[in-house]
Formats: sequence, structure tokens, C-alpha cells
Amino acid sequence: MISRPWLRFYDPGVPQALTVEPRTIPQFLAQATAEFPDATAVIFLNRKLSYRQLSDEVNRFATALTRLGVQKDSRVAIQLPNLPQTVIAYYATLSLGAQVVLTNPLYTPRELEHLWKDAGCRVAVVLDAIYESKIRPARDRLPIEHYIIASIPEYLKFPLNFLARLKLARAQPPRVATVQPGPGVHFFRKLIRQASPERPRTPPTPDDLAVLQFTGGTTARSKGAMLTHANLAANLQQTGAWFTGLKRGHEVMLAVLPLFHSFGMTAAMNFPVSWASAIVLIPDPRDVKAIVHGIAQHRVTLLPAVPAIFNAILNYKGIERLDIRSVQRCFCGSAPLAQEVLRRFEAITGSRIVEGFGLSEASPVTHMNPLSGVRKTGSIGVPIPGTDSRIVDVDKGLTETKPGEPGELVIRGPQIMKGYWNMPLETKSALRDGWLYTGDLAVMDEDGYYRIVGRIKEMINVSGYKVFPDEVDDVLMSHPAVLEAGTIGVPDPKRGERVKSFIVVKPGQQVTEQELLAFCRENLAAYKVPHAIAFRTELPKSAALKILRRVLLEEELAK
Repeated sequence: MISRPWLRFYDPGVPQALTVEPRTIPQFLAQATAEFPDATAVIFLNRKLSYRQLSDEVNRFATALTRLGVQKDSRVAIQLPNLPQTVIAYYATLSLGAQVVLTNPLYTPRELEHLWKDAGCRVAVVLDAIYESKIRPARDRLPIEHYIIASIPEYLKFPLNFLARLKLARAQPPRVATVQPGPGVHFFRKLIRQASPERPRTPPTPDDLAVLQFTGGTTARSKGAMLTHANLAANLQQTGAWFTGLKRGHEVMLAVLPLFHSFGMTAAMNFPVSWASAIVLIPDPRDVKAIVHGIAQHRVTLLPAVPAIFNAILNYKGIERLDIRSVQRCFCGSAPLAQEVLRRFEAITGSRIVEGFGLSEASPVTHMNPLSGVRKTGSIGVPIPGTDSRIVDVDKGLTETKPGEPGELVIRGPQIMKGYWNMPLETKSALRDGWLYTGDLAVMDEDGYYRIVGRIKEMINVSGYKVFPDEVDDVLMSHPAVLEAGTIGVPDPKRGERVKSFIVVKPGQQVTEQELLAFCRENLAAYKVPHAIAFRTELPKSAALKILRRVLLEEELAK
């Protein structure tokens, strides 16, 4: 019998036992459209789409995908920032019973090659600027047969569609480009105009695979979490039960979290659709002006974000002159939120920030602090309805630890993934007797509140993005002048951690830090590139000649 001391801390109205309805993700869009056809679904600068219009675009794009050979269990890559096309392509793909492979727009051709080959993608929806700068020169290495080109200005109304194109073309690097027609090259808006809004003949079932959510880096060590429609739908129902008092058809969600990330996918896209809410799309999460003015102009009520975004809003010049008190509920994840930031943000908005925890393998939300009840500083809160959680010994993962004693966090619930794509051994290690072994070190107090205290794995957390040290080392060691490399995560007050690498140069070779950083930028997404590279004559090793990153970190922290 599992003890659940946290249940007594649930807010009034939150069910202690939740009956999850088996549903598919497209069914949430269909329900929102049926109930609120004229309600605003998507807001992108000066363009709005109602739920009726969004569903029409989704159905037309699904028809276009079908004509390109997409069918049940095909996999479609979507490599876009937060745009209307992202939402349309996501729901259209799922409506066909195909799977979405969300792809970080920052990935290099080397990373795309591994990811898309591993997933078996043959169709990709990409940004015109990314296609021209990264994909077209490397197209012969990539497995994609059909590229669908989207452009940031194409869903805007005049005159902003014209002005935005001029501004984006002057950006460095350019964020818009002219793509020449050719074999296997298609254009998003043209496909939709030429397609009819037919309903898919083979809609998915709840147990069908919906998303391959690749975690962390994109080497052979990265893992694609297989999330079914039932997994994602369960998490929407769980989080919907947690946030009591929401009004269907009336909420406004700010989508500043990248939709290619599991947090953004569920919290900023699927969740508002499940409540027939409006989604205010912010393509660049670093554009603080767009964030604050988006909140003020569109009267945003719901804001999922990471600590850096809350902090950036507070430090925006003139924030005190903007009315952002429409915000009512906020969900913060990925890293602990400084209490001073929490206090100040709640003061200027009148909102309530709920800190929680999730991971890609869990669709992603598993824990949250109560919305109106006891909120514990530094805690990720308690398991949400339908979720069980334990802390077990790290060595064997069998013995439950005592309250306050650290161990590995393990989780059970309907939102837990089916397994890892093409990785049976890793699946067997992570999923044991119905429990997901997270690899996170945590403690639980007497009340059932959890706190993350570290990571078993050596993953580096940079602004919420996971970086595998092995991937960075592999890139560095592919440089002809590098003999050995060791990468660690160094604590950083803004990003959570920053990447630092240590290298040993081959005898007779010479290379500078700047040359190595430039090499990394060519082969790694920006957030994976080391903040600094230090040169050493040797790296600490174990008796088995394994590089000891633990020692590197201890030495760095001792400085």
C-alpha cells in the first residue's frame, strides 16, 4: 500500500482520485471548435484565428500531408518557432494518426541528421530561413523527401506582413529567406490554399503513438520518449483538475515557452486548446518587449514560464507603467524560482505562481504546488491527481527511503511514456514494474512535498534545456587538435548551469579557445556550446581510465 500524505494538501475542488477519460489530442480541438467556434484560438501579432478557422486550416493541411504520403504511423518533423503554422502542423499530423517529431530550430545539420534518421522522418515543416541557411546546403545528408516551407510573416495581415519581412531580412542572422521552388520543396500557405478541408479517414485512437519527444542532445545517447495520445490527454485532464476556477472559452494563454519543448507543447499549446482558450504566440522567448506587451495588449490570464522569463519581465524598463494585472495563474518549471522574483511578480500582477516539476517522459507534468493552499519554498510540490511518487534507494531502486532522506525520484501515472524509441535496454532500465525511474535525486518531507536536490546523471541544465556532456566532448574530440575532452555543468545564477569544457591538446598541435568555440558553434545548438574552454595537460581519470567529471567540478567549485 502506497502512502499518500500529500492528498490532504489538495485544494478544495481538486479530486483525490481522478478518472481519466481515454481521448486523443485532436478530439480536444474538435470539442473546442464545436463549443466555441467563433472564440479566438490563436493570436499572432495582428492576426487572429478563431477555432473554426484554426480547424479549417488544420483539416486542409492534413489533406495536403496525405497527398505527400503521410499516413498512420508516418513521422513528421516540425522545426519551427512559436507560429500559427506550428499549431496547425501539429494538430494536422496527429489527426492523421501520424506522429509529430518536434525539432529545435537551433539544431545544426549534424544534429538534424541523427534525429530525423533515428525517427524515420520523411516530411519536415521548416522555417524558410532555416532551410536556406542550414538545410539546403546539407540536404543530401538528410532523410527528408518533402520539405514544407513556412515563413514568419505569411500569417500576418497587411501592412505588418510586408514590414515584418523587411525587418526580419535585416536581422543577423536573417530570419526570413526566399526559397526557390524545386523537387521536394513545398510552401505552407500554398498547400493549404490548394487543399480541401477533408476529415481524416483513419483518425488516431487513444493508445496510438502521438509524439516522439527527444530528450536532451541528439547523439546516439539521446532518447525519444514515445508519448501516446492517452498519455498527453491524461496530463491535460490532470493539470486541468489542478487549476480550479478556469473558464472555458474565456482564458488567454501566453505561449512564450518553445512549443518544441515538452513543457511548451503541453502547457502552452495543448492545455489552452483543451480549455478552448486563446493562445498568444511569442516566437522568440528572449524578446521581452513582445512578452510584456503581449500580456498587456491581449489581457493574458495564464502564463507558464521558466524563472528567467519571470525575472526578465520584472526587469523590463517601464514595466511599472504597463498593466499586466490580467495575469491570474502562472506555472513555473525547469528550475527553482528565486523567492524574491516570485514575491515581486505576484505583487505587480496579483497572480499566483505555482512551481512544479515534469519531464518529457511524463508528458511532462507530475508535481505541482497547490494553487491556493500550502506552498513550500524550494519545493516542486506534490504529485498531481492520478500520480503516485516515491523516493527509493539509488543503488537498486527497491527500498523506499525515509522522509528527508535523498534518493531517486520514481513516478507512476497515466501520463508516463510508452518507452524510448528504438531503445529497448534504456526502456527496461527506466520503466520498472510500472514506475518511471527519473534519474533525479529528490527528498520527500513528512507532508508529501518533494524537492529536487540533484541529478544522478551528469546532464547539464542550461535555461531549462538539457545538455549531454558526452555530446559536447564528442564534438570537441572530433577536432584534429584535441586529444581528450571533459565537459561539466557549472552553476550559473541566470541559466541554472553553464557548460564548461576541459581539453588536452595533441602533442605537436596548437589550437586556441576561440577556434574551438567556433568549431562547436558549427556543430552544436547554441545552448550546448561551452561558455568557456580550459586547457590542461591531463584530465583526472579513474583506474579504468574513465574521465572523472566529478573531480573537474569539485576543482572548479573550489576556485
